[in-house]
Amino acid sequence: MKLFSFFTKSKKTGSDSTIDSAEILEEQSVVKDQSEAEEIETALSLHPEWNVPQEQEYVFRFLANELEPLKPNQISLSGIDIDVEEANGSWLVKAFFRSSLDQPISVGSVELLLLDGEGKTLASDEFDLSELGNIPARSARPWVFVFTKEHLFAEEPPTENWKLAFNVQSMVPHRLELEEAWENGLAAEQKGALAKVVEGLPKLKPREVNISGFQVKEQEDGSIATSVFIRNGHSKQINIEQLPLELLDATGDLVARGSFKLGPLAVSANTSKPWTFIYPKEMIQKEAPDFSRWIVRVPQQDA
Repeated sequence: MKLFSFFTKSKKTGSDSTIDSAEILEEQSVVKDQSEAEEIETALSLHPEWNVPQEQEYVFRFLANELEPLKPNQISLSGIDIDVEEANGSWLVKAFFRSSLDQPISVGSVELLLLDGEGKTLASDEFDLSELGNIPARSARPWVFVFTKEHLFAEEPPTENWKLAFNVQSMVPHRLELEEAWENGLAAEQKGALAKVVEGLPKLKPREVNISGFQVKEQEDGSIATSVFIRNGHSKQINIEQLPLELLDATGDLVARGSFKLGPLAVSANTSKPWTFIYPKEMIQKEAPDFSRWIVRVPQQDA
């Protein structure tokens, strides 16, 4: 591995982002009876596949020795500096992954946010932290987190007072969210059935929002009712005021198209909210549609 070769500077421009280990480790975290005032130094730990020259290891040790102590049972990301990959514009964010736990740990996939000094998100992406390997007890492991251009929200990287932070919400299982009317109007069995449908849907990408239909019904008055999940993969709540939607049947034909005002409708972070949209008769463009398969989608730009 050659990631260590990016660490050439001994000046630290980033700050620390620290959380309680229980927020991301669940059963791995073993909380002991330790004083909250205790300060824990973290020792440098290099990835076992890295073959680091002596001069490079000196830089690592210098940086690691400058880190502030942690409190018991904490996980921290300590920003070092950021370079830009000239070939493709990616940002190479260098940081120490630190643990004050008394046992080794490993972490799976989690979204990381690059924040400026005012807390504004400059970049975000999901990383598989298992690539760092097992992190020994009370240690600090250097790593390079690569944010490609499609995950950047600024033209230039920050030069000081930035930090790399865990989006803890991204590790919470995606769940069903019901509006009050649905919560009060559905039986427990119906709620359970909807929750199982949500569990079986494909995993959303970070910041992805999509529509997934689960029921369509032609009404006696000639309208068509479509029930869908509005799925929010963002780490923050979204509010939808108006939503254009088109209904296509099994042949791919456009059955109906309309724009719906929602008031706005709030969809919490990392949830799927069911909602029913009714296309009145005047919006319907195809008679006798084939609903053996169907989709509801936001109209494409060239539609």
